[in-house]
Amino acid sequence: MAKRSQILELAVLGLLHEHPMHGYELRRQLNVQLGAFRALSYGTLYPCLKDLVARGWIAEDDTATANVAASRRAKISYKLTAEGKERFQELMTTSGSAAWEDDNFGVHFAFFGRTNAGVRIRILEGRRSRLEERMEAVRGSLARSRDRLDSYTLELQRHGLESTEREVRWLNELIRTEHEQAFPAPPQQQPQQGSPEPRPS
Repeated sequence: MAKRSQILELAVLGLLHEHPMHGYELRRQLNVQLGAFRALSYGTLYPCLKDLVARGWIAEDDTATANVAASRRAKISYKLTAEGKERFQELMTTSGSAAWEDDNFGVHFAFFGRTNAGVRIRILEGRRSRLEERMEAVRGSLARSRDRLDSYTLELQRHGLESTEREVRWLNELIRTEHEQAFPAPPQQQPQQGSPEPRPS
């Protein structure tokens, strides 16, 4: 499966974890919440939904469809199946380096609330490593070509570098918090109150 198709599959399964949705609402949530799908068309979404139904990972929600007035055209609503929940967890736990690429990181991050700490830390550290590589490449490029760039191109590269540095600082804070929550420090033993002082011999 192409990477783009798999990240869309993950996004749909993750959104349906909340509650059943019809295609229009799914597309709106994908556009608004997940930046990787701002230009998502129905021509891309509906074949994905059809494929997920065929695989048994989502199903049409008959309850929602039955509640639509007979005079109105029913919109098909989709819900997550038990197999779909297992597939979602599989996609989250087996995520490799693609999980921290630009278009995919935000989708994975949006579902961190349903992801175990080990996976969260791996994705955050992978993202940080990728951005640190990018920063080094940009700094090297600036050092080599600073004298040949016009002022606007130079400012654009500086802006990109500063944005990446901010994201790395943000990631450092997230990683620190994740480690503290996953591996809390043992409580320090406090001296007992009122213990008698040793008598001089």
